[in-house]
Amino acid sequence: MHTFSALQLREKFIHGELTAEAIARYFLDRIAQHDGKIGAFLRTLDDRALSKAKALDAKRAAGKPVGKLAAIPVGVKDNIHIQGELSTCGSKFLTNYRAPFESTAVRLMEAEDAILIGKTNMDEFAMGSSTENSALQKTANPWNLKCSPGGSSGGSAAAVAARLCPIALGSDTGGSIRQPAGLCGIVGFKPTYGRVSRYGLVAYGSSLDQIGPMSVYTADSALVMEVIGRHCEHDSTSIPLPPEEYLTHFKQDMNGMKIGVPWQFLEGLEEETKHRFDISIKVLKQLGAEIVDVDLSILKYSLATYYILATAEASTNLARFDGIRYGVRSSRAKTLDEVYDFSKEEGYGAEVKRRILLGTYVLSAGYQDAYYKKAQKIRTLLIQRFKEAFKQCDLVATPVSPFPAFEIGAIKDPLQMYLADIYTIAVNLAGLPAVSVPCGFTSESKPVGLQFIGPQKHDRQVLLASHAFEQVTPFSHILPTMVQA
Repeated sequence: MHTFSALQLREKFIHGELTAEAIARYFLDRIAQHDGKIGAFLRTLDDRALSKAKALDAKRAAGKPVGKLAAIPVGVKDNIHIQGELSTCGSKFLTNYRAPFESTAVRLMEAEDAILIGKTNMDEFAMGSSTENSALQKTANPWNLKCSPGGSSGGSAAAVAARLCPIALGSDTGGSIRQPAGLCGIVGFKPTYGRVSRYGLVAYGSSLDQIGPMSVYTADSALVMEVIGRHCEHDSTSIPLPPEEYLTHFKQDMNGMKIGVPWQFLEGLEEETKHRFDISIKVLKQLGAEIVDVDLSILKYSLATYYILATAEASTNLARFDGIRYGVRSSRAKTLDEVYDFSKEEGYGAEVKRRILLGTYVLSAGYQDAYYKKAQKIRTLLIQRFKEAFKQCDLVATPVSPFPAFEIGAIKDPLQMYLADIYTIAVNLAGLPAVSVPCGFTSESKPVGLQFIGPQKHDRQVLLASHAFEQVTPFSHILPTMVQA
């Protein structure tokens, strides 16, 4: 069953070829068989999944209509709430925290009969590009167990790449869906900011965060977007638009579409990554797209801008984790001050502390004008430059990462790790939709991703381009050899 797309699994369930219980048990068994060496899941939801599957089988047997995601197993990143289940955010701080309410994305998926199969590993509070910052366990890349799957949604990416589930939800603050998708050879879609509700997502950078789907095939991500891409009254940043149809528009092609490439921004690419990108551009030309050069040289400032704004927002958002209201309270604490101090000292990992300190610094009275306010101005300029670029083209194409999957522990310098997001960060600053789609492999069989970026609210066009590219490239059908059995 792991070789089927999510759409195929749904069809086989609807037509009686497979039961929902058989599907759920198959993927739970597959996780038990393979995840010990990958570490994609923090925990599986066996009872919940099987209960839902049995109810679905009864629903179908009674002749009742089933939902768009009927019998499809879904992994959920552990910063997205499932009511009654643990939401640890990959942190020691929240190892005892059970979500008291359901996230909108999860509620909508369950309403369409998805089977929630487990919670996936992540960098602590979504802060990282390798999933090495998880306080709970390490996650390996299914293509090379010595390598990182990327981050912060590395658990979701590894789960889908290893075919432990056909779909997983991730969250993207600066590339945390697209970068691990690129390093794991799957499709990762970051919607327009506000297209998917953030209600029930534990906040890192509130003006940047966005929930999105990760899947083997673009069509499966499009199917998920038809379900979760709708207005939510619980989220003040939710776009007041009706849900869109994505799959019906996949019959269109890329003929005549203009694809912008910021060539001057692509210096410093690892050689094989550049080679795969150049081949991808040739494929786009063969599909009838016109390639135009666009000036996005301002993107060189995006990394510094992001790490000022994101850490400032993180400093504010993470102030609520104090050992008082919820989370793990330090057993050493004897006074109120010690409750605050020791709980944060023991609960947060090094990277989270680093970002909170940086965010507090740039928001402090003496430096707010010099850093935070200036970064907001550059963010506005970034948005304007993208708007100017989209006057010349329909979509922008870039690599996803400057290099393929790297060995776990190989990057010691935090600044060097931040550079892994150089091609993805600007998308979040501008609130744009973007997708990572597999575009080949290096000589060491490491996946490489191609990124399509669209104007705001042009999510459908971004997914169309991804699907069209996917149809003429065979990479989505290739499984990591270690998990083919």
